[in-house]
Amino acid sequence: MIKRALIGLLVLGAVAIAGAAGAWLWLDRALSPVAENGSEPHIMAFQVDPGDSFWHVSATLESAGIIRNARVARWFAQSEDLASKLKIGEYELSSDQSTPEIFEALTRGRVQTHPVVIPEGLRATEIADRLAAAGLADRDRFLEVVFDPASPARYGVEGPTLEGYLFPDTYRFARGVPEGRIAQAMVSEFLRVYHDLVPDPSSSNLTMREHTTLASIVEKETGAAHERPLIAAVFLNRIKRGMRLETDPTVIYGIKNFDGNIKRIHLLDGSNPYNTYKIKGLPPGPIASAGRDALRAILEPADTPYIFFVSRNDGTHIFAETYREHAANVDEFQRKRRRRR
Repeated sequence: MIKRALIGLLVLGAVAIAGAAGAWLWLDRALSPVAENGSEPHIMAFQVDPGDSFWHVSATLESAGIIRNARVARWFAQSEDLASKLKIGEYELSSDQSTPEIFEALTRGRVQTHPVVIPEGLRATEIADRLAAAGLADRDRFLEVVFDPASPARYGVEGPTLEGYLFPDTYRFARGVPEGRIAQAMVSEFLRVYHDLVPDPSSSNLTMREHTTLASIVEKETGAAHERPLIAAVFLNRIKRGMRLETDPTVIYGIKNFDGNIKRIHLLDGSNPYNTYKIKGLPPGPIASAGRDALRAILEPADTPYIFFVSRNDGTHIFAETYREHAANVDEFQRKRRRRR
């Protein structure tokens, strides 16, 4: 009897071990990648929204063919204490990832990012348009941050707004990032470049606001890199002589709903605070986002007496020291051009 009982116990133990081994293999299989070796994986963009649970996420991923078993996935999340650690955002997930690998990405916030290019010379409204077109920000909410009077102090720049401090560069942002964080990233890049160029602002003759405003005007006046130091010299020379800047881009910035055609009435409008044909000195603030070269040009202007320039109509300008020379240049490149039309 004892011998038979012992044999029975051994058989039961073997069955239990075999069952446990089988259960382990089943669990391991349930958590393994859906894509078999050599098969083409399925890749999808997956969005985790506020309030999403691991059960909802697991069911959606199983339905999409990204994981094998939502119930096992839920059990795994509970056993690893992941239930409250989901990070909101967009993820790129693949069926060649195991369930633990996918959940690690979702709980560590390894979100998908998207590039957006911000060229030199854009206004804040144009930057907002680009962000909205890329699906990275709500245009109106972004502009609320930019034009909030409290934003300059909050982000460490000199107002009146964040206009001019959204540094032109190529950025990568995840969808769903708050507009304030996007603005902060751009302003932080401006500050990095500015302090690289001006390590000791207290030793500069210009405040950050004055420097950035002048650089933004230079950026808008020319797209030719070699001209930036010349354009900067013209405006700095005019300031030293107490002359008005008389630059069209500032006037245009202050015109609401500008239709692309600057008129004499615009140049005579004394109510426009950006009308540098009427006001002396600099306008209230920057008119666009200047790049590094325009910011540097204010620090390293050309050594020249020029105080005038006019467009050659080919993207470059001709410069003059006296009004007489300037008038001749205007006649050559502007009036005669209009008469030939």
